[in-house]
Amino acid sequence: MNIGFIGLGNMGGPMAANLAKAGHSVTGFDMADVSIEGVTMVASAAEAATGADVVITMLPNGQILRAVADDVIPAMAEGATLVDCSTVDVDSARAVADQAGSANLMFVDAPVSGGIGGASGGTLTFMAGGSAAAFAAAEPLFDIMGQKAVHCGDAGAGQAAKICNNMILGITMIGTCEAFALADKLGLDRQKMFDVVSTSSGYSWSMNAYCPAPGVGPQSPADNDYQPGFAAELMLKDLRLAQQAAHSADADTPMGALAQALYSMFVEEEGGAGKDFSAMLPRFEARSRHD
Repeated sequence: MNIGFIGLGNMGGPMAANLAKAGHSVTGFDMADVSIEGVTMVASAAEAATGADVVITMLPNGQILRAVADDVIPAMAEGATLVDCSTVDVDSARAVADQAGSANLMFVDAPVSGGIGGASGGTLTFMAGGSAAAFAAAEPLFDIMGQKAVHCGDAGAGQAAKICNNMILGITMIGTCEAFALADKLGLDRQKMFDVVSTSSGYSWSMNAYCPAPGVGPQSPADNDYQPGFAAELMLKDLRLAQQAAHSADADTPMGALAQALYSMFVEEEGGAGKDFSAMLPRFEARSRHD
């Protein structure tokens, strides 16, 4: 396929490189001066979209997605597919889907899970929203860039799935970190704590696959001084998107709201920016009940 790829940062760059490595013709654009192996760089988003069978975007937020859509949709040929892999608000995803549909284009919102390692290794999971035809057009590319793609429903459903998933992740990571900090103060060995919880009713992905305690469980950012696999500020972004969606849908999400408040404090007031989201553990370790 001829693929336009817009947004070639830590995630988009490796994804585009994997598409080029698989034999597709990839034309790229990014606001930064980047060079991606196998990707032909051009001077604008519209130029990257011109003549493309599929245009893929990986962008920071919904406002930027809407602006890029204004540039690329007029440049795309009728029948082409726009695939947005950013994590943005559901309303922006649905607005761009409507805009694409009005131009006789197909659209898929397909946020990803798997982080930078998954992008480089081609092992991402895609949560996709859009028509069956649009998903079918994008699916061969998902197979190259990832290990799994789930068609979640109509436009916006991919973003809804990502937001709900990451709200659970933020809540469970906080609970896992709180439990380790409590175990420390009760004199319980961390490895014994892990051995019990990881095989009992308290097990979770945060405990079993991404343990926030250094030297316990599989390798995780905790073993690398909390250098980010998934940065705390990105978790904060996703929790804010979840609360925005909850407000729009009139959904009661008190734990999600509390998780957002805690990550906001951690990132914006306590030096958590630039650290992994599991660095909540040393944060709780350093605090007393009355802090």
